[in-house]
Amino acid sequence: MRLGIVGLPESGKSTIFQILTSSKPEQWAKKGPAIGTVRVPDQRVDALRKLIKPIKTVYARLEYILPRTAKGLGHDGKRDEGLWSEIRPSDALVHVVRNFDQPGDQAHHPREDLISLESEMIFADLVVVEKRIERIGLDRKRGKKTNDEELGLLEACLKVLEDERPLRDRPELARAPLLKGYALLSAKPVLTVFNNGEENDDIPAWEGPPAFSNALAVRGKLEMELSELSPEEAGEFLAAYDVESPAAERVIHNSCDLLGLVSFFTVVNDEVRCWLIPRETTALEAAGVIHSDMKKGFIRAEVLAYDDLVAAGSYQEAKKEAKVCLEGKDYVVQDGDVIYFRFNV
Repeated sequence: MRLGIVGLPESGKSTIFQILTSSKPEQWAKKGPAIGTVRVPDQRVDALRKLIKPIKTVYARLEYILPRTAKGLGHDGKRDEGLWSEIRPSDALVHVVRNFDQPGDQAHHPREDLISLESEMIFADLVVVEKRIERIGLDRKRGKKTNDEELGLLEACLKVLEDERPLRDRPELARAPLLKGYALLSAKPVLTVFNNGEENDDIPAWEGPPAFSNALAVRGKLEMELSELSPEEAGEFLAAYDVESPAAERVIHNSCDLLGLVSFFTVVNDEVRCWLIPRETTALEAAGVIHSDMKKGFIRAEVLAYDDLVAAGSYQEAKKEAKVCLEGKDYVVQDGDVIYFRFNV
């Protein structure tokens, strides 16, 4: 799963990317977007490692993309599509909004900044949708076969976008399989990250739209200093500034929630591994995430809840206590399941 980081100039996009990836600008690719793969912190993986003592431990990972062209995003709402191409493949967006003052700068207006970039994404989608509708119309005149359902969805999108509303307001459009290939920006789920000053830990309040259901505040400059400290120094730093957990952990966990992901674990061949899957994923689909052969030859899934494993102290003891269940391909994997897949190819 990958998330694109967006924001207006001087909002702190690069700072957030550096905090998440523990990287420096000089380490980023010279051309194209900066891409960082980050480990998803999970205390359950740590506990399983201590309990099972595997040779290898593998955490789940997310990918964050910082488009290099993002520096060109401005306030006029008329951007070249090339400026968005680097983040269209993302599954979701992290929208960094400035919420701090700098000496000599004009006062910040987070609400206006949020609206401004959202408007740019809506405009970019409007261009894509209009061009596609126009192309379908030309194909029809030439006698080419077209998809009426696709056209109907596009026309519905056009109405929403012309009303200056993001497509995520209409889930049936945002999630329509026929529109997936367009990677429409305003259809993507968004995590809003307010980049605050050192003394401010609050999300800004305002009346009226735009409302946001997924948001958090971070003190970017402060957290940047934190990311450069040793674990011992970082602990003291957190306590001194009354920070419950590092910004990177909060952004990563909120990213997983935004994407609707849950975790399951496998313990095989002296390896503990965490896997991320969408909610409502079946055992058969989860097996396919590990390997296509496992899905093809799926027989059964041995399922043990993480809490039951920890309480029993071992997989063998949990079996004796009848905590391990045999499930079929339609079983819906639950967050924290420890699964052993039986398969035959």
